[in-house]
Amino acid sequence: MSNTTSHYYSRRQFAKNMAALVAAAAVSKSSAVFGEPQQRTYRLWRLYVKNTLAVTAIEDLMREHGILYRLLLIYEEIASQLAAGKELAPANLTDTADLIRRFVEDYHEKLEEDFVFPRAEKVSELYELVKVLRIQHQAGRNLTDAITRLALRTSPQDPQNQKKLAEYIHLFIRMYRPHAAREDTIIFPAFHDVVTADEYMQLGEQVDARETQLFGEDGFEKIVEQVADLEISLGIYDLTKFTPAV
Repeated sequence: MSNTTSHYYSRRQFAKNMAALVAAAAVSKSSAVFGEPQQRTYRLWRLYVKNTLAVTAIEDLMREHGILYRLLLIYEEIASQLAAGKELAPANLTDTADLIRRFVEDYHEKLEEDFVFPRAEKVSELYELVKVLRIQHQAGRNLTDAITRLALRTSPQDPQNQKKLAEYIHLFIRMYRPHAAREDTIIFPAFHDVVTADEYMQLGEQVDARETQLFGEDGFEKIVEQVADLEISLGIYDLTKFTPAV
């Protein structure tokens, strides 16, 4: 194991793992946690994750795509409510757009643009794909700007603005689902072939440091909690609701 690799893993020591097991056992007996079924599984998962070995750079980026997919589902629900003429709590939309701006665009995409794309575009077969991904990042930021501006002045009594807002949201969803899927299935798997093992581990440290700088300790877990709050507010947190009755 290289010095870089050893340092990377030394940050999550065996003692912390043992402490996590003890803490998890204590939490599992807590009636306060089990009295909140929608948050119970998440809290136990969070307790486990933050005390185990850090994920690697690409694993980190892919789990961040999980945040993006959940935000797209939130956007989809908001667009559906707009189309149905339902009264929408303005904070649900503005908070979602804010999370997309802060976590997806200003953090996750910047990681890709700073560390992943420059290496991937050196591979001739990936150059054109990376070019499109860069263009789509900017298109997404433009859409977020438009959604935010419109959300701040849209009301249930303004059907024209509601229609335009739903259109922007639809365009955002339509672009980002295939966008993230291409990264997950082409760019990220290829990344292992363009960096050394030491570079890969160093990148993990850089990603971890930037996350902490922007969001504090346990930054990812805090963002997951904010996403879950939005899902609960919109009534789409319960996963069983998405199971079809076939």
